Amino acid sequence: MDLNLVPKDSPLIVALDFPDAATALALAGRLEGSVKWLKVGLELYIAAGPMFVEELIKRGHSIFLDLKLHDIPNTVAGAVRSAASLGVRMLTLHAAGGPIMLEAAKNAIANLENPPQLLAVTVLTSMDQAQTTAIGIERSPAEQVALLARMGIAAGINGFVCSPEEVSKLRELTGASGVLVTPGIRPAGSEVGDQKRIATPTEALRLGASYIVVGRPITQAKNPVEAAREILRQISG
Repeated sequence: MDLNLVPKDSPLIVALDFPDAATALALAGRLEGSVKWLKVGLELYIAAGPMFVEELIKRGHSIFLDLKLHDIPNTVAGAVRSAASLGVRMLTLHAAGGPIMLEAAKNAIANLENPPQLLAVTVLTSMDQAQTTAIGIERSPAEQVALLARMGIAAGINGFVCSPEEVSKLRELTGASGVLVTPGIRPAGSEVGDQKRIATPTEALRLGASYIVVGRPITQAKNPVEAAREILRQISG
């Protein structure tokens, strides 16, 4: 099936969390016709490089490049421009980099005709209260998410990655125009893995997510295509 026949507004993003290009490309090929959005994370990007991302785009996929950029403002601005030149549609950076870094990232693509959506990462979905306390944050994860989100919005960033537990609050903060991408998605009955703050696909969308990211429940399924289509059936029904 032609990827052009996949609904452009489909909220499902499949995470290609693999250590090599061959495995990731094989799964991407199987998902063509069912899934348009694919996430390329740090492990795969380091292993396969920007040419792999360009190949996925050439095949018609929309790419969410999840690098969680966090560095001095000038370095992040340059990295954002480089990612934009590949044609990726979404790109992550850490809100903890601060308002000047976020503003630099936003300004780096301000004059582009079709820039990627910048998404600020607030608190990783693998972190619960014990983890945030261990790094010296006394606020609850939800409170820290809200603080960083307000800072991001003030810096001109209106897209965020957030867990299902915080998505409704962030939807209040961003309004309808905000782009909220929610990992930590586990269909009913699937294993939790290393995620702490999770929800089913339907729950996350009901709470206000714009997109949901699903990895292992699809990529490690006996039939990844059917697993993806089942999730699509659930969220469309």
